[in-house]
Amino acid sequence: MIARYSLPTEATLILPAPAKLNLFLHIIGRRADGYHNLQTIFQFLDYADYLAFSPRNDGVIQLNTPILGVAHNDNLIVKAAKLLQSYTHSDLGADIWLDKKLPVGGGLGGGSSNAATTLLALNQLWKTGLSINQLSQLGICLGADIPVFIVGKAAFAEGIGEQLRPIKLAEPWFLVATPPVSISTASIFNDPELTRDTPAIDYQQASSLQGHNDCQAIVTKHYPLVKEALQWMNQLVPSKLTGTGACLFSSFDSQQQALTAQQQLAEKLLCFVAKGANTSMLHRSLNAVD
Repeated sequence: MIARYSLPTEATLILPAPAKLNLFLHIIGRRADGYHNLQTIFQFLDYADYLAFSPRNDGVIQLNTPILGVAHNDNLIVKAAKLLQSYTHSDLGADIWLDKKLPVGGGLGGGSSNAATTLLALNQLWKTGLSINQLSQLGICLGADIPVFIVGKAAFAEGIGEQLRPIKLAEPWFLVATPPVSISTASIFNDPELTRDTPAIDYQQASSLQGHNDCQAIVTKHYPLVKEALQWMNQLVPSKLTGTGACLFSSFDSQQQALTAQQQLAEKLLCFVAKGANTSMLHRSLNAVD
């Protein structure tokens, strides 16, 4: 269940934590440490959670809008704030509020995006002065997807997803379906039937490659609601899984085409329409604040 909150207008800083899509996700091998080497393209959506921040002088990190089923200190927002606080030896704390729009366990990067927004916001509010690269190195301690949100540019990613190379992409309109399923990334990557031998491609091929998602077969096998949703979407337009799911997406040249498809699926699937973006909403907002 996703809780929605109105953010306090008196907060010092309010910023988006945007969604991402994996336009493809190729798993090219398993590492000795249990992680996987992968290749993917990250592109952002103009669709986001929102976070509000106000600094405190007592060093307390307080998330005032809990997520059902997630303990306060287990939330990536709180973990990110405490990591920055510890790394910079800051005496300051923060009150934080979250307006949650992105589904949990949906493959849109919601938790990672929340953490990245927190690191960037508190780096600014606490005047800790860390660079984007330093913040990315902190972020990778909490999750492989966090650096791309900190950098804020569409990217071809390798390694565990942290080795980023900027990429110029078309910015289509996307229809994103959100089946009522929350999927554990770890459970998919640990599945013994997961394909882990997709041939590697080079950076020059990436932007023109349609690609596939190696996690899709596992997810649709174990989650019938996702399989059914994908079948419905594929009847209209070719669609695929993002990340380890559960969300599915298809692209369109115009907003109207995407909205028409959304209407056709309205009785079967909960969907939203959003514009693809090569620069994230978060960084566009930070540039406006500066």
